[in-house]
Amino acid sequence: MEGAMEHPRPSSQEAMQADVIILGAGPAGLTAAYELSAKGLSCIVIERDSTVGGLAKTVDYKGYLFDLGGHRFYTKVAFIERLWKEVLGTDFLARPRLSRIYYRSRFFHYPLDPLNVVRGLGPVEILRCGLSFLRARAFPQAPENNMATWVSNRFGRRLFEMFFESYTEKVWGTPCSQISADWAAQRIRGLSFSSLVRHAFNGNGQRNGKDAIKTLIREFHYPRRGPGMMWNRMRELVEQRGSQVVLNAPVEKILWDDRHILGVQAGGKLYQGKHFINSLAIRDFFAMMEPAPPEPVRGIARDFRYRDFITVGLIVRGTNLFPDNWIYVHEPAVKVGRIQNYSNWSQEMSPEPERTSSLGMEYFCSEDDELWRAPDAELLAMARRELALLGLVNPADVLDGKVVRVPKAYPVYDDTYRASLQVVQQFLDTVPNLQFAGRNGMHRYNNQDHSMLTALMAARNILGAELDPWKMHGDTEYLEEGLSVAVDDILELESDHLSEIERKPRTLENGRAATASQNL
Repeated sequence: MEGAMEHPRPSSQEAMQADVIILGAGPAGLTAAYELSAKGLSCIVIERDSTVGGLAKTVDYKGYLFDLGGHRFYTKVAFIERLWKEVLGTDFLARPRLSRIYYRSRFFHYPLDPLNVVRGLGPVEILRCGLSFLRARAFPQAPENNMATWVSNRFGRRLFEMFFESYTEKVWGTPCSQISADWAAQRIRGLSFSSLVRHAFNGNGQRNGKDAIKTLIREFHYPRRGPGMMWNRMRELVEQRGSQVVLNAPVEKILWDDRHILGVQAGGKLYQGKHFINSLAIRDFFAMMEPAPPEPVRGIARDFRYRDFITVGLIVRGTNLFPDNWIYVHEPAVKVGRIQNYSNWSQEMSPEPERTSSLGMEYFCSEDDELWRAPDAELLAMARRELALLGLVNPADVLDGKVVRVPKAYPVYDDTYRASLQVVQQFLDTVPNLQFAGRNGMHRYNNQDHSMLTALMAARNILGAELDPWKMHGDTEYLEEGLSVAVDDILELESDHLSEIERKPRTLENGRAATASQNL
């Protein structure tokens, strides 16, 4: 690479050393450290924030706990569920799910309940929805390359406009006709008009079985004091094994030559290792590389786009304010997109559960727009006002609140992201001691279990395996609906605690971890 060999190698005497340097202490970064430290490898996890958890951290404000987005713990991979329970034990609660859609000043149960829908929409509107669905089935639109077309072909245009369009456009800040069909295929996979009807009239049948549709699950797990409890506990376990989690250390430079990552400068210190795992946003990672990466990587990295997010956490007088865990707000008259009732996730989210509740008003935005730049006092006033407008809370009962801004919360699936990811993967093939994992590290709009699996695969590759995390959901698959990754890869991951070879110490040889007899 031009100029690559001119950059001086960082001196090992002035650097913090570990077998593996991990960028980001979210679910992916901590899971990789948890796996590697259990196998005897030293890790340093570098985190810019003052707390761990990344997008899944829990914010503590005056003893009130706020979950940034509402993090359900649900997976079809038994290995991941066992890991969660291994970390949290009895602090891992089973919780019933109740969520509704707010539309036309009415609440509709989601999953849809037939009587509730009929009463809410009325028989004439129901007939129109049915006719719209039949028309879509008889005359599907083509090409099916955007979300509006994808959803309309499966539900009919009328249901799309009622229950998908407004909320989705709040999330992404762009018309559904400009959102990639990949997003809909990933997030709504397996759900259709006919499956909704079958589910609605089938009552409780198979709703949590192995064939359950992700969107329709009725129960999930949740840490007693929010998702951050999981990642704080995992941090403690990693550090008990001798590895480090360094907080308040934003990455400043990523030093490399034309074949290897040499070190990472973060928080004014230099960190060196034999292997590196990145869970930072792709755009940020390449912007910090020194020297700059080659074209076309440098060019496409700037094209990755993200949607940002604001949670206005509110302390509210009263309990049992409404029965939902969360509410989707399909109402253009208000800016709020989703409302979390954290006290219904766990009573311990409020320090006074018999007197007060903890709510979260969620607003989707971009870092350069007016909403993101609005003063905290203005956002708190808007949240209070919109709660009253929706008829959920008397504004006089809102006692206090806190604004939390979350940059790069959602990777955007636009027309170019897939081709750009191929360029990234080709570049990674030329840098053998570097792997990407997690939501932002792989530009995948996924849940925690998927982020953890990609991190586990990256860790296993350092231990000698040859797994491909990029195949995890194959663009149109979604983890809770079934994995496109090879079954053998999952079985290999699940075998670790049982295999005798896993219990033997490892040493890093020639950039790979070796065992006394064979690789994983």
